[in-house]
Order: sequence, then structure tokens, then C-alpha cells
Amino acid sequence: MVEATPVTASTKKVAKAATSAFEAAMPKLDIPANLEVPAVMREMAEKSVQSAREAYEKMKSSAEETTDLLEDTYSTATKGVAEYNAVALESLRTNVNAAFDYMGLLLGSKSVSEAVEISTGHLRKQFDVLSAQAKELSTLAQKVATDTAEPIKASVEKSIKKAS
Repeated sequence: MVEATPVTASTKKVAKAATSAFEAAMPKLDIPANLEVPAVMREMAEKSVQSAREAYEKMKSSAEETTDLLEDTYSTATKGVAEYNAVALESLRTNVNAAFDYMGLLLGSKSVSEAVEISTGHLRKQFDVLSAQAKELSTLAQKVATDTAEPIKASVEKSIKKAS
């Protein structure tokens, strides 16, 4: 435990002497009580404050626009991905049902030639179905990408127009 040193008269004298020595070493600055800031300085300060306010407002506006853009982009992308997933799941359901139908017909065939005919017909039909599904999914993916990128593209064009 630290004990406090008692303040004695000699300690006070030493502190007063140190303060006096410090004040004597420092230059004297006589600042008048009614000091007026020159008009030029006041005007510069006001312009600086106004410029700072304008810069803040521009940054705030830009941040709000960017936030809105991101929200729109995210919303569009979410809807597009959900639509894409729904189409993909429907394609999967169709393909699984076709496979079960094929297996039922194949197991019900009475001869090898009938089984070959069923297999050939199924493969031809599935090739056409899979081609159509791939085309539909590809078209939908392009649409989602375009719809998602459109707000970003518009924002960039707007920014370029502002800058020029």
C-alpha cells in the first residue's frame, strides 16, 4: 500500500518557485479581450463549413442511392433465382416421372424387340425433353442475369452522366 506524502510548507514553496520559473520562461502573449476575427477569415471559415456540408450531403445522397441499388439488385436476383429453381425442380419432377413410366413399360414388355422399341422411343423422347429443358433454363438464366445487372448498369450510366 502506498502512503501519501504530507504536504508541508517547504513543498508548497518548491511548487510555487517551479511555477514562477515556468511562467518567467514562457513568452508573454497579450491577447486583447475584444479580439475581432477579420472578415476575410470569417468568410473563409464559412465557405469551408459550407463546402463540408455540401460534400457530406453528396456523400449521404450517394450512399442512399447505392443502398437502394443494392436492395433492388438483391431483390431482383432473389426473385430470379427462385424462378430458376422452380423451373429446375419442375424439370426434375418431369424427368423422374418419365423414368418411372419407362421402367414400368420396360418391365411390362413381352419380348426383347418390344423392350428395344420402348427404350429407343424413351431415349428419343427424353433427348427432346432434355434439350427443351436445357434451352428453357439457359434462357431463364440469361434473363435473371440481365434483370439483375440492369439496375447496376443504369446506375453506372447515371454516374457517368453526372460526372461529365
